[in-house]
Amino acid sequence: MNRNNTAYKPNRESRLAVTSRSFSRNKTLRDAVLSIYPNTKFNDEGIILKKKQLIEFLDDQDMAITALETINEEVIRELPELKIISKYGVGIDMIDLKALYAHKIYLGWQGGINKRSVSELVIVLIINLLRHIPKANDDPSSNNWNQLVGYQLTGRTVGIIGLGHIGKDLVKLLQPFRCKIIANDILSFPEFCDTHNVEQVGLKHLLQESDVISIHVPLDDSTKLMIGPNELSSMKTDAYLINTARGNIVDEVALKSALIEKKISGAAFDVFALESPSDLEFLKIPNFIVTPHIGGSTIEAILAMGHAAISGLTNAKIALPENFN
Repeated sequence: MNRNNTAYKPNRESRLAVTSRSFSRNKTLRDAVLSIYPNTKFNDEGIILKKKQLIEFLDDQDMAITALETINEEVIRELPELKIISKYGVGIDMIDLKALYAHKIYLGWQGGINKRSVSELVIVLIINLLRHIPKANDDPSSNNWNQLVGYQLTGRTVGIIGLGHIGKDLVKLLQPFRCKIIANDILSFPEFCDTHNVEQVGLKHLLQESDVISIHVPLDDSTKLMIGPNELSSMKTDAYLINTARGNIVDEVALKSALIEKKISGAAFDVFALESPSDLEFLKIPNFIVTPHIGGSTIEAILAMGHAAISGLTNAKIALPENFN
């Protein structure tokens, strides 16, 4: 097999299936992909495709554009015609690269496509937590005109776990707030950190010193449950935790206890281990802001991710981890 280019070359006769609901609903993206691949089918029923339904949807297809669906060996071995998968979005933790490699399926992927959409959401969540906006919004409707006192973001110490595309973009958005920014990453970025006055530190130091912590690492074996009881206990009691990365990076049971027991001041999560989460008591904790995985859900990000996924069908690479870092 050619290691530089896909053995299969997409053409107008190629059969393509789009699993993503937001892509399928977007007329601009539909028109764009249909102009290149007329034999495209979309997830028009808006179904969350899992296992058997996913296999049935992708059966007899040459290519697929997938989003949050789990693509593993169990799925791949039932799809002998599939030659290329292109990722709509930036996370590839739901795709088994070993299974793709074993079955000679190539992967299209581009990092950082939705970075501004996610980093803007982080700023929104931080300020909402610091200024107690959810309670400030609810109180007046209950005839409780209580002028809540919060904190400014300006001058706070913000810790960023993961200094990739989104982490770096968040640093840039924080510049006008004159925050002290510290970051933790397995890689070193001396030029970027010098330019933007960021200090790279160990995780323990970041947890102990930050007023706000925002998580921006991929989910893999090294990051699964990386924030557990010990890490939460290391945080300041008046600190806040933001997760717009992936569920399962934070131990949700430990977080629930930390919030209820006021071991930290609050948290805001856009992602969960199970979506949607079944623990309603957890979701209703007063100092917990929950959004339903909307980090990439802006018109601009949807179009950018969609066009990148379309391009990924012709720019796909062999499924080796080093090709997707």
